[in-house]
Amino acid sequence: MKTEKHKEQQNVEWKAEWKEEYLKWICGFANAQGGKIYIGKDDKGETVGLKNAKKLLTDIPNKVRDVLGIIVDVNLHTSHTKEYLEISVSPSSYPVNYKGEYHYRSGSTKQLLKGAALTQFLFERTGLTWDSVPMENLDMKDFWHDSFALFRNQALLSKRMDEKDLQITDAQLLDHLGLVKDGHVLRAGMMLFYQDPEKWINGAYIKVGYFKSNTDIAYMDEIHGSLISQAEKVIDLLFTKYLTADITYEGVTRIETYPFPKAAIREAVYNAIVHKNYATQIPIQISVYKDKLYISNDCILPAGWTVDTLMSKHRSKPFNPNIANGFFRAGLIETWGRGIEKICEACIEHDTPIPKYTVHPEDIMVMFECCKKEIHAGVVWEKPQRFYDKRYEYRMNTDMNTDMNTDMNTDMNTAVGASTDDTVIQRVLHFLIQYPKSTQKEISEKLEVTTRTVERTIATLKEQGYIKRAGNNRSGYWEIKKYNWRTR
Repeated sequence: MKTEKHKEQQNVEWKAEWKEEYLKWICGFANAQGGKIYIGKDDKGETVGLKNAKKLLTDIPNKVRDVLGIIVDVNLHTSHTKEYLEISVSPSSYPVNYKGEYHYRSGSTKQLLKGAALTQFLFERTGLTWDSVPMENLDMKDFWHDSFALFRNQALLSKRMDEKDLQITDAQLLDHLGLVKDGHVLRAGMMLFYQDPEKWINGAYIKVGYFKSNTDIAYMDEIHGSLISQAEKVIDLLFTKYLTADITYEGVTRIETYPFPKAAIREAVYNAIVHKNYATQIPIQISVYKDKLYISNDCILPAGWTVDTLMSKHRSKPFNPNIANGFFRAGLIETWGRGIEKICEACIEHDTPIPKYTVHPEDIMVMFECCKKEIHAGVVWEKPQRFYDKRYEYRMNTDMNTDMNTDMNTDMNTAVGASTDDTVIQRVLHFLIQYPKSTQKEISEKLEVTTRTVERTIATLKEQGYIKRAGNNRSGYWEIKKYNWRTR
């Protein structure tokens, strides 16, 4: 547990003497949450004193004003006859730069913002987004009608818009969706509906390839056109050309079962389209293998977001809010940050592993895997009526935060009361779906809840008919009878 002193160091710096390079630290504090720099203190916070404190009391505010364009408070203090200065920096509502460089205080370190991180920072501070820029050289007469017709059909089917609201011209529809400003179509409107967005934005397409191995590609395709049309085309392409369904029959009814749940793939692709940082000019890439599928996308997560944030309950904060609104009105996505939650739910229902997310500073990749269980008579998995091999060894993931359904509350370190919390029950149930041979001790350690809570939760799930113990305590497993715990 951090002490109060350590907490203070998140926005406090101690410097034994003044150097002009510390203007970068002031810049970093101003671009973040503000902070204080003490001049005349060593790394331990002990006062060492300044010989020229009174001169710096005047010089520092002037330098900060001239170089950074902001005002700071500089105060003179004395400790045991030794003088030191306190520079108090307030957070700035607009971007502050030091000689063209944008510095940012993150935790106890100073970062020089570059590339996509700098772009995102500037957008946030100026209140602009990438997709809200007007397209001055684009006129409505340049648009084809096809994408508007597709949008109208989808919006009606999803009931996100009324028919009377759609019985307007294409130009009026763009304006109704907030995609026109001062008579100019916004970049989002162009991306959503224009038949060739690559005329202005290189890389605004989707690349799909089938790989026999990591280095051996069998064939590939590219999906071009408006984002609304790309969304429809890519799903059709994946499930007609790239993914092969297992065919079974129930009576005379033909049943097609794909290696990945269609709902999960659709949601992941739509999320990639909406959240992509199109400024990188790199297309969305979908790599299909026999037993796995990758979706790779250049995007910028909100500051401080990690895989844990994505996999837990979170608010919706799209990088392209205007494009996201278009997809929402068409009924393609929701606006509640439930995309990954829906993906995980679809995978569980389909009896496939929950996807794994890899997050880098400027891109994100999601991997879907096929179910690799062997078929062996003797152990029944009641939904969807398959057989499990008792000898199958379930791999314990060392980072369960990336493998949990997103409706799980990640802040489960607090004590659970006399009646077990529904969120804990959900987490335990979904853990057992993935790892049915787990012991109660393993569940307790991986989910970071007490053993007593696990015992109580297991008892509740057994009582309600969700799970049943098969075999003995040492070599047995948990048989899953029902998938989704319903809040009482």
